[in-house]
Amino acid sequence: MGELAADKHVKYIISVEKKKDSFESVVMEHLRLNGAYWGLTTLDILGKLDAVDEEDVISWILKCQDESGGFAGNIGHDPHVLYTLSAVQVLALFDKVDILDADKVSNYIVGLQNEDGSFSGDIWGEVDTRFSYIAICCLSILQRLDKINVDKAVEYIVSCKNLDGGFGCTPGGESHSGQIFCCVGALAIAGALHHVDKDLLGWWLCERQVKSGGLNGRPEKLPDVVM
Repeated sequence: MGELAADKHVKYIISVEKKKDSFESVVMEHLRLNGAYWGLTTLDILGKLDAVDEEDVISWILKCQDESGGFAGNIGHDPHVLYTLSAVQVLALFDKVDILDADKVSNYIVGLQNEDGSFSGDIWGEVDTRFSYIAICCLSILQRLDKINVDKAVEYIVSCKNLDGGFGCTPGGESHSGQIFCCVGALAIAGALHHVDKDLLGWWLCERQVKSGGLNGRPEKLPDVVM
């Protein structure tokens, strides 16, 4: 196998950050914090995190925080649990989580837990097991997991388990690899992996591999590198 062109990857990631006036950047402005997480994580894996100005990144992230404690995808946008996790994860990359008011951030997340244990993504109320994982993961990093009803959160995730061993976004929802990652990840953090039928789920995941060698997210779909 050839050698990974790490420097080209670094150059590309840095160039994307600088193209703030491009069409692609403008239409995805509200997703910027999430994109920053993926880009910075890539740089960290490549051992090139010092290619960016740490102080500039942290300053921008803090400007994305809403008075509610949550973070928006960019300055001036609405807060969402997804971007809140991305903000915390990026600060963790720089070993700067301690600059946050952990109680303020965690209170925002706690306020998104519903009576049935599920989590809404924001004040508008969309529910998805992805948000359960995001909330649990974020609170775990902040060491505030005890502030939510973990038992109810686990109960809701388990209610989204299907007969094929997989998990959907809501009870009765179709099993999907992305949702499975989130549900299994959340259960792992919560110490509740005993709810997973490992053999049944393992077979379902194995069957995601198609003839080309790639993996799809669910039956009868094309392979996708995200999966």
